[in-house]
Amino acid sequence: MKTFAQVITDARKKAGLTQKEVAERLRRGDGRVVLPPYLNDLEHDRRYPPENEVIEQLAKILKLSPDVLYFYAKRVPADVRLDADDTEVEAAYRAFRQVIDEAEKDRSHSRRRR
Repeated sequence: MKTFAQVITDARKKAGLTQKEVAERLRRGDGRVVLPPYLNDLEHDRRYPPENEVIEQLAKILKLSPDVLYFYAKRVPADVRLDADDTEVEAAYRAFRQVIDEAEKDRSHSRRRR
């Protein structure tokens, strides 16, 4: 599985942006700018994924779904947090696994047809 660092690095390069260009657009929750060395550390797995405000901004800048970044950051987006009971949590994970399993089957089928 990819890491958060790999996902943002790949997306940044695909968007044709430098680390400096991305960092210049980012602000921490307290308004401070994000410096290019911090972004470099993120892209090399030398830091934990950033605060949610930065994840949301990165998603916009890199044209990714915030949900993708939250997944790789191993976090739940704030709008999903609720007091779910164990049955609801289990059902959500079961649905998630089903989607992932079906996608893997489709990829395997595609590879065999080549």
